[in-house]
Amino acid sequence: MPWLQLKCASHPQHVDAISDWLTAHGALSVTYQDAADQPLYEPPPGETPLWQDTIITGLFEAQTDLESLVRELPRHFTGVTGVRMEILEDKDWVREWMSRYRPMQFGESLWIVPSHHAPPDPRAVNILLDPGLAFGTGTHPTTAMCLRWLASHPPRSQAVVDYGCGSGILAIAAAKLGASHVIAVDNDPQALQATQYNAEQNHVSKYIECRDVTPPLQTQCDTLLANILAGPLISLAPRFAEIVRPGGNIVLSGILAEQADSVRHAYAAWFDFQHTAQQEEWVLLNATHRL
Repeated sequence: MPWLQLKCASHPQHVDAISDWLTAHGALSVTYQDAADQPLYEPPPGETPLWQDTIITGLFEAQTDLESLVRELPRHFTGVTGVRMEILEDKDWVREWMSRYRPMQFGESLWIVPSHHAPPDPRAVNILLDPGLAFGTGTHPTTAMCLRWLASHPPRSQAVVDYGCGSGILAIAAAKLGASHVIAVDNDPQALQATQYNAEQNHVSKYIECRDVTPPLQTQCDTLLANILAGPLISLAPRFAEIVRPGGNIVLSGILAEQADSVRHAYAAWFDFQHTAQQEEWVLLNATHRL
């Protein structure tokens, strides 16, 4: 059975009201989409920003009278444009998702493999991981660069911290590449839950300790991975300098190219930068803690 979609564009101040209106008129779900390719970066605390031109889509059952809603919506809300109705073909969405999410290789011998797919190279380091509630499946450039760095610098017998662990993908990669102990840190309980689950699925949970950001870590590590954003990375520089042992590595990602110099400057008192990688507009920085 096909479904119906009602779509419109609006400014962010009207989005919540339009969403409530669509829900009150029978929408099964309401989603938002960028209408103008406007990037959203780190928001202020407690804020959830939306694009200046946001496409709002309400999903309805096929028998819904959407033609009347298409006529009524602009009468209720000023500034609404592009109001239209679309038919959404019914699909096996699980199968559709599975067909699009395929194994990805990082370096010579590190693979991220979805659970429905056989590992392309059974002898390689294979991480079994499906998209879920937390960030990090290897598809984003910031994660991909971290995975490539780990593949070329396996942390054998090292103590590792994955700060902002998301799905746990970097913590699991570090454990599978030989780390003796990994501390996965995040302020999101769902991320810690996802990390624990994914670690168990990959049979490395005994090597990974999940921790909230509070209380602060009182331990030191040989390698610290932080795939977050430039603002938090800058503010955390003194703290990370305490966590990384002299001679240890720090790997910083989630940085836009124009932010790289500011991040380097924040760490210059303690670290010597060794390596920079860039993929699309994102940069990875690698530095060594001075002895």
